[in-house]
Amino acid sequence: MSAVMDDSPKAPQHVVLVTGPSGAGRSTAINALEDFGFEAIDNIPLGLIPRLLEGPALSRPLALGVDIRNRDFTVEGLLGLRRALDGQPLVQAQLLYLDAAPEVLARRYSETRRRHPLSPDSAYTDGIARELSLLEPARSAAEILIDTSELSPHDLRAQLAGWFAQDESQQLAVSVQSFSYKRGLPQGLDTVFDCRFLDNPHWVPELRAKTGLDAEVRAHVQADPRFAPFLEKIVDLALFMLPACTEEGKAHLSFGFGCTGGQHRSVMVTETVARALADRGWQVSTRHRELERRGQTAKGVATGTDERSQA
Repeated sequence: MSAVMDDSPKAPQHVVLVTGPSGAGRSTAINALEDFGFEAIDNIPLGLIPRLLEGPALSRPLALGVDIRNRDFTVEGLLGLRRALDGQPLVQAQLLYLDAAPEVLARRYSETRRRHPLSPDSAYTDGIARELSLLEPARSAAEILIDTSELSPHDLRAQLAGWFAQDESQQLAVSVQSFSYKRGLPQGLDTVFDCRFLDNPHWVPELRAKTGLDAEVRAHVQADPRFAPFLEKIVDLALFMLPACTEEGKAHLSFGFGCTGGQHRSVMVTETVARALADRGWQVSTRHRELERRGQTAKGVATGTDERSQA
């Protein structure tokens, strides 16, 4: 059997080199690009970048953070690398420069009390002046220049989204979790709702051993006349919050639903809310803390179809 040759043109590897003076927001930019779907590598030596790009093109664009803290960093080396990447037909490279006024950089260093890498034993203002002078050729050569002097981290992220975000609907990952109040609140929850006012399946003998993943338990909780209006209000609130959180620049938002044992009501509500949000196009993952403790389930992803009932 003869091999089938794939002659289709390969898409170029998108590479964004992120640089700028210390304190101008380079780390914030790297984190934002990672949230936008880039594979981000910070503080990578310049000499490793050509080797990184020798292999097959990645399925995701690359964001590479380089600055004076890199052990082999020179402005000449950075600009030489930029020119070399221009000569590679399968690489699409951009130089992103994050800038800020000297007095703004000085204020940021004053607030953080960090030493400047170019003046570890003297005033940080000396290091700032030296770094800005050193980086001026890179600033002039940058395809994208963003002055962060008057930008908050959220403002910077919004500007970067205009340049680099491919699919805004995928920017916010939503986590919906169930838990038991007996064991306390899980860490990292943004918003918590108490489900203990709903009719408890625990007091129905034939339901006691089941969980909120079972159809009988779902039917029992749905029969509570308070469930439908509760669900409607929760989903409406979530759909109100999610676009606002996306605009604010959040990459993740977590909702928690608790009940007494974390087995019935909170699990059922978590699954129902997750399904409602997923059906409206949000990227939603579910997790059931107490069931995981017992080895009954693992965290999963709500897709809009009842996968468990098909298992």
